[in-house]
Amino acid sequence: ADQATAATAWQPSVYLGFEPDGQIVITAHRSEMGTGSRTSLPLVVAEELDVDWKAVRVEQAIGDTRYGSQNTDGSCSVRDFVEAMHQAGATARLMMERAAAQKWGVPPGEVSLRMGKVTHAASNRSATLGELVAIASTLPVPAKEDLRFKKPEDYRYIGKEVAIIDQHDIVTGKAVFGMDAKRPGMLYAAVERPPVYDSKVKAFDDSEALKVKGVRKTVQLPPFKQPHLFQQLGGVAVVADSTYAAFEGRKKLKVDWDLNADHAGFNSDGYKQELFASVHKPGKVVRNRGDFDTAFAGAARKLEADYYVPMLAHASMEPPVAVAEWQDGKVEAWCPTQNPQAVQEAVAAALGVAQKDVTCHVTLLGGGFGRKSKPDYVVEAALLSKAAGKPVKVVWTREDDIRFDYFHSVAAMHMKGGLDASGKIQSWLFRSAFPPILSTFAAGADYGADFETGMALNELLFDVPHIRAENCPAKHHVRQGWLRSVCHIFHAFAIHSFVDELAHLNKTNYVDYFLKTIGPDRHVDLTKDGVKPWNNGQSTETFPLDTGRLRRVLESCAEKSGYAKFQNTKNRAIGIAAHRSFLSYVATAVEIAIDGQGNLTIPNVWTVADVGQIVMPDRVRAQFEGSAVFGASLAMMGEITADAGRIAQSNFHNYPVARLKEAPGKIDVTIVDSKAPHTGVGEPGVPVMAPALTAAIFAATGKRIRDLPIKRTKLV
Repeated sequence: ADQATAATAWQPSVYLGFEPDGQIVITAHRSEMGTGSRTSLPLVVAEELDVDWKAVRVEQAIGDTRYGSQNTDGSCSVRDFVEAMHQAGATARLMMERAAAQKWGVPPGEVSLRMGKVTHAASNRSATLGELVAIASTLPVPAKEDLRFKKPEDYRYIGKEVAIIDQHDIVTGKAVFGMDAKRPGMLYAAVERPPVYDSKVKAFDDSEALKVKGVRKTVQLPPFKQPHLFQQLGGVAVVADSTYAAFEGRKKLKVDWDLNADHAGFNSDGYKQELFASVHKPGKVVRNRGDFDTAFAGAARKLEADYYVPMLAHASMEPPVAVAEWQDGKVEAWCPTQNPQAVQEAVAAALGVAQKDVTCHVTLLGGGFGRKSKPDYVVEAALLSKAAGKPVKVVWTREDDIRFDYFHSVAAMHMKGGLDASGKIQSWLFRSAFPPILSTFAAGADYGADFETGMALNELLFDVPHIRAENCPAKHHVRQGWLRSVCHIFHAFAIHSFVDELAHLNKTNYVDYFLKTIGPDRHVDLTKDGVKPWNNGQSTETFPLDTGRLRRVLESCAEKSGYAKFQNTKNRAIGIAAHRSFLSYVATAVEIAIDGQGNLTIPNVWTVADVGQIVMPDRVRAQFEGSAVFGASLAMMGEITADAGRIAQSNFHNYPVARLKEAPGKIDVTIVDSKAPHTGVGEPGVPVMAPALTAAIFAATGKRIRDLPIKRTKLV
């Protein structure tokens, strides 16, 4: 913020400044990883200011709390800051108009700013913004109630097709990602990290590593400490003149590890049984309506099912990388981070300096999905720069990325449904056990935080008289972190798969049965069930739990996909699911094809999303297209396993992601025209993919997949 102020003659908002010649500088305070936040938020400022978008220069913000939250996570960038951007633009526009009125000695109401020019129609006078900057900078900032906001019908940019500002540089190779960051005299480092969580270096021999040409030195990093927050894992680093030398030197290291006994016994198969044992016993009640036990005991028909979703890795195309430079007690970092303020906090804590002495420059991100909001890799670079006395770039290989991720939780879920004679659900039990993300912040935590249980475990919109939701304990053995759509990944899979099972039990389809289950259009009040809704941290007054919006996206998706009339065969079938997450309402239908050898492809995906008002239609569609690919990838092949505490997977040969032949062939996205407030876009397309996909597989093969990934099931 200080840099922006020094570079501009006038800054009416922390997000907006004007240079002496009138050049408009808008600050992008959120990170860019394909979501369009570096364009969409500044675009709102330009819209309200009413200037030519091509005349605007967008500058990426460094980490600074004066911008508000900079954590580009949780599908909330537009939702949380669109109002601030409207205000920034409207404030500057009014001040420019008042400056012109003062310059010409006319009433402010007779002056207007349109497309970067201020005019007084009565006298046929006009002025550029550069001619008014000096006067405007002396005026008082108007009160919010004095601002005039543009009407939606007058928008030039909002809701229109506008390219992201980085598009040309990205496709021509000029864009600067984390791996492109450089500093004069920079060294490179690779870190040998503990193979088992929370383990430490007992001793190491670097004699052979130091013989590798280009290796400068080795550095033992501080040991890992609980609770780990966003600190590095420890281990031994090899610092060299190139990445090649650093990687080769690391291969020659001999490290004797003091393995943590509690985690060295972590085995995925055994742990899976622990989780199912946990959900087969009563857990902590996080929602209770009616009397489930009595109602279930007296049910006309009953169904019970267990579901399982494995541990997952982020595997973004650009692995973690960071450059740091320690000098005179201060640190500068250049990195692809989703949260530059977390970089400041973590680096300051690790090096014992003030947060104000840590400067974080944000590059473009080659994918993030939540992984790059955890700045452990930046902490490594900062510690090594101090030890080496030079700028250091820490580069993670793909193997590092997959083996030492903040893994997305494995989960086991137990469902019970009791039906009346007509087949309607009267009693519903949902138990879920997963090592919680809360363990990142509180060592030993084995129950989910409110935000985790609030992701569909206790915020179901069902019109069922007897509901109980329980969170069962699960110990963590790796670093846990959030991944695109978080707990909705496994909770939505269990919920909608179970609904599909109940529908088939009643010889009907998911759409009809789900609509009966959510009941009439209404706003669901969870407080009657003893739940304080998490609701993505937002009020239920502004963002109610609206069954009508959920019903409409499902009906629309069913119509667009031809779900009701689709002729399912053993070779081709369709499945569908609808879910509320990140305050948005999304339905997705998936068409599958299975050949004679059991090979699965996805010819078509249809998505209908109600995400409230939107700024950039192209980016919204792109996010749901990306969600379809991402969700299909996780459902079909995503699985991280551990043996003796060590992660078994290491690269795309054994942790594959969807390539062209596995990805959906065609993705049709429909965005509902809505006047509701902005809601999430980046994540809510993911949760519906797995249940829709497995429902389609059941329709074709009769095989009910309750255990992901799909690749474990032989389809013919």
